[in-house]
Amino acid sequence: MIIPHKDLEPDTLSSIIKEFVLREGTEYGEQDVKLSVKIAQVKQQLADGSALLVYSELHDTVNILPLEQFQQQEDEQE
Repeated sequence: MIIPHKDLEPDTLSSIIKEFVLREGTEYGEQDVKLSVKIAQVKQQLADGSALLVYSELHDTVNILPLEQFQQQEDEQE
């Protein structure tokens, strides 16, 4: 289920994004990227629709997925 990120309190959304960024441990190459920059990038992806905030009833978890990955998972479930 998609959670509209605009419906969340700003602090709640920031906490979810921070947890996601820290959990993902994304490799940014030779240059370290500040946590605040990573969080801003994810916020922008949610704002422009290239990423979605998704709740899994099966796992009772919230995750952030790229739009393409979400669509692929939806297609596989059909």
